[in-house]
Amino acid sequence: MNYGKRGVRAKQRALNSKTTKLGRKLILTLVKLALASVIGIVICAVCAGLGAYKGILASTPQIHLSDVVATGEATIVYDCEGNEIDQYVSMNSNRIQINSMDLIPKHLGDAFVALEDKRFYKHNGVDFEGIVRSAVHFIQSMGKTKEGASTITQQLLKNTIFTTWTEENGNMIKMFKRKFQEQYLALAISERFTKEEVLLRYMNAINLGQNTLGVESASQRYFGKSCSDLTLSECAVIASITQNPTGLDPIRFPESNAKRRLDCLNNMLELEFITDAEYEEAIADTEAVYNRIELHDLDVQTAVNTTAGSYFSDAVYEQVRDDLINIAGYSESMAETLLTSGGLRIESTMDPTIQAICDEEFSNPENFPENVYWYLNYALTVYGADEQQYNFSKENMMTWFKDNLDKGFNLIFSSQDAAYEAIATYRSAMLADLGIADREDNYLETISMTAQPQAAMTIQDQSTGYVVAIVGGRGTKEGRRTLNRATDAKRSPGSTFKVLAAFAPALDSAGQTLATPYLDAPFNFSDGTPCRNWYSGYRGINSIRDGIRESLNIVAAKTETVITPQLGYDYLLNFGFTTLTDGVWLRDSTGEERFYTDVNQTLALGGLTYGATPLELTAGYAAIANMGAYIEPKLYTRVTNTDGDILLDNTNPTSRQVIKETTAFLLTDAMVDVIRGVGGTGTSCNFSSTMAIAGKTGTSTDYNDVWFAGFTPYYTCSVWSGYDNNVHMRTERPGREVDLSKTLWTAIMKRVHENLPDEKFTTPQGIVRAEVCTMSGLQPIPGVCTTTRGEYFAAGTAPTDPCNIHYVGDVCHYDLLPASPECPMKVPGNLDLPFQEDPSLLQGSAAITPEGETADGSDSPHCQHDAAFFANPDYEAILAQQAWEITERDLAAQQEALQDPGIDPNAQ
Repeated sequence: MNYGKRGVRAKQRALNSKTTKLGRKLILTLVKLALASVIGIVICAVCAGLGAYKGILASTPQIHLSDVVATGEATIVYDCEGNEIDQYVSMNSNRIQINSMDLIPKHLGDAFVALEDKRFYKHNGVDFEGIVRSAVHFIQSMGKTKEGASTITQQLLKNTIFTTWTEENGNMIKMFKRKFQEQYLALAISERFTKEEVLLRYMNAINLGQNTLGVESASQRYFGKSCSDLTLSECAVIASITQNPTGLDPIRFPESNAKRRLDCLNNMLELEFITDAEYEEAIADTEAVYNRIELHDLDVQTAVNTTAGSYFSDAVYEQVRDDLINIAGYSESMAETLLTSGGLRIESTMDPTIQAICDEEFSNPENFPENVYWYLNYALTVYGADEQQYNFSKENMMTWFKDNLDKGFNLIFSSQDAAYEAIATYRSAMLADLGIADREDNYLETISMTAQPQAAMTIQDQSTGYVVAIVGGRGTKEGRRTLNRATDAKRSPGSTFKVLAAFAPALDSAGQTLATPYLDAPFNFSDGTPCRNWYSGYRGINSIRDGIRESLNIVAAKTETVITPQLGYDYLLNFGFTTLTDGVWLRDSTGEERFYTDVNQTLALGGLTYGATPLELTAGYAAIANMGAYIEPKLYTRVTNTDGDILLDNTNPTSRQVIKETTAFLLTDAMVDVIRGVGGTGTSCNFSSTMAIAGKTGTSTDYNDVWFAGFTPYYTCSVWSGYDNNVHMRTERPGREVDLSKTLWTAIMKRVHENLPDEKFTTPQGIVRAEVCTMSGLQPIPGVCTTTRGEYFAAGTAPTDPCNIHYVGDVCHYDLLPASPECPMKVPGNLDLPFQEDPSLLQGSAAITPEGETADGSDSPHCQHDAAFFANPDYEAILAQQAWEITERDLAAQQEALQDPGIDPNAQ
């Protein structure tokens, strides 16, 4: 820098220049204007905020303490004719009000505070510290996770005053307004009412799962006693449900509840609500507390319950709840609240006439095997000294019997008396081991027996996707949302998957036809496991139509191999199956982890990791019945709220084409043969000679699962039967059980169609008929192919090549194969050539000739006398030797003919 005299003078002149002064004034003016604008904007924002604040406060409801109580309205379910068939609990039917904190143990209130609002006794209704903490957490997680900051006071207001919060549907403005009003009222409530009054009303209002509202009804449901008698351990269980009444249900998801319960106890210890000794006692009770819940639940299920609802109603509840979450956008807790106390009106798809038929046939003992077996569900609690308890489950009982008396013990009994004898034996042994006298006051038993074999079914209108009837089990339904075998039980679909996983994709996109032949001969899967038929032996060459009609395992497995299991798996996904897996690690029976996948060759035979449900199997077959268009099965048409607003609408169901119309027709026509064809496995299901009927039988390995899935132009129905604990069904008489599914299907569908006009299956455009050789599935050679039949084809797929099994022309006299052009031993004749398998099958196959002889599937299509043969320098000597062998063979044949008077030695 220039600090000399000249430099300083120059600087002074620059500072005093007019241009510089004007520039400085302009900049200063602009800064003042900007500052004034910012101040103006801030003032406007503050005014707008104050205006909005006053507006929100003005619209905040004026309340009294008497207003802050839970309200609710029952959800009503109707059948398709408008008749009420069920209610989902309302406030008056499932809430037991408690009017004094003296009736609630201190531990229970503390448990809710520890989990839901740690600073409940410190803040004034709004936890500003928690709000800041929640905001920081939201920012740190980049908005991926949220941490709740609502206090117990705010939650009480949400469940009693702001009951329309379930209708916000993610609207941020409505939610902000409601949150602001909640906080305002929470502050007001905290000034006017004590913490105990707020907490009491909160514990009376909350949803605690299993259709219970409030702590008293929850205590009765889970423990069978008043909440005043709850222990610390039990209080923590109930308090842990609040966050997610379904996912933290201690009956259905005890593991999840247990994790939340541990958090509760840890928080209570941290807040000094409990002592170290109380904490340790509660921790030690962890396993026992859930055993007590399970035991009481068994009592509830076995008790006579006139409000058990129906399997259909249970399924409606599950589907509506899921759709409220996945379609309408409600959270899980919001959906549960709407269903249990939101006053919804659900128009179900149940047809009361068809449902009544199903219920009657499932109650008819003539449809079931004469010998009823009983599956025992048992639990034992033994009381020792100092109130110590010992709990024993049915699994413990089964292990004891296998180790001590019967290695084949499986909890299945031929009579209830036999079951009680086993119970007495086991109970006495357990009491003796503990050194406790065998007296009734020393133990408590929970005993239930379920008739076996069990069965389940669904019926669907394939044109709409509406499920019109469901039966989830045989016998009296003894509780709500119990095991529904029609919608929840995943069982091996057996041979019903041959159509869906193998033959449907083969015809639809793999270039095969109903006439495509396969060789029913010994075949191993890629891991070396033999594929076995349900009958003894093998049946040689059979077409896909034959494979469907007679349920040929090897034909289906080979088809799956040729088209690839991946294609079959993809088609099953498109058919709506949600229980499949393309890979999962699971522990096997030995405890070792193994990799399981449904993308394998056994897919065609129903070899699944988890299984399939009757509901989804019915929907898959309904897609075939609906000309290849799949419609997701629906149990309701519309759901409205108390104001009549539509929340969910299925009145215009959408469909997707999963197979071509022509493919659907071809599969249907082949399945008609199952019912009416010679050798069909479902001929006993032919309930009408004039109504079109198609179907498919299904059995799994060892007959653990038996199915029949079929349809008419009106309805699709599938029936499953089996033992709940996977015992194999009896195949011998008397007491044969493997026909149960077909018996029930026929009895039900016959009555369902009694008053319906006879209809035929629709034939779509693009179907042609052609004559084929029954052996090759190709065009028959006149005068050579002696057995032919007509077959349906999709246009453009009828065979154009001549039969490749029946051969007429030059025959090599030595090899007895079609003669090569160079063959010197050719004579006119005809032959039955060995069946040529697809190359993908050669590794696991042993070919069989039409005469039943085993042959190499890679046999050459012509004799050995080709160019390669004549390239051998010794070919002349070989030919001479072969000529001599021909002469000797012919002479031997003539000698044999002379010795057998029934053979003409001169015959050609």
